[in-house]
Amino acid sequence: MSTPTFSLCVYCGSRPGADPTFADAARAVGEWIGRHGGQLVYGGGRNGLMGLVADATMAAGGRVIGIIPRALVEKEWAHHGCSELHVVDTMHERKRLMAEHADAFLALPGGIGTLEEFFEVWTWRQLGYHDKPVGLLNLGGYYDSLLAFLHTGVQQQFMGDWQMNLIRVDADAARLLPDLVQAAGFSPAARVDAI
Repeated sequence: MSTPTFSLCVYCGSRPGADPTFADAARAVGEWIGRHGGQLVYGGGRNGLMGLVADATMAAGGRVIGIIPRALVEKEWAHHGCSELHVVDTMHERKRLMAEHADAFLALPGGIGTLEEFFEVWTWRQLGYHDKPVGLLNLGGYYDSLLAFLHTGVQQQFMGDWQMNLIRVDADAARLLPDLVQAAGFSPAARVDAI
């Protein structure tokens, strides 16, 4: 494959979740990345939504960079079918490399690992460590309670509206994905569908 047109880091669950629409959305995100000549950067796992988004990206012709800690490889959770699989020693190294390889970030439904990674890149954005777009795919209202809590933080003056405005939230991947890629500077508004 030629050089990818963009590189999207996706955080998501290592389980498929209870709602089958989560798996469908993970496949759709991967397919969109591959179909638009993009590259997926993710945690290197083969299970759950992680494996689904990676497989769908590759099936649609995209590149996949997996970055996984050695401890998880030893548990046989690594996806050895990735275009590139980087095995690292620590979670900190994993997250740093994922951020370095990405033009934008997207969180799908997931558990504490997904939340931790999402909050870290959002925090890095507010501190000016990067200026890459950060998205949250709120499928079926999965993140409604979290978003309500975050708005409570604004109301209680522990956060500002400007911090909330650093993340892009949408329930529709077909709207959010082009928005993130465009915000990363890879397509003028009129041509985002042509990527």
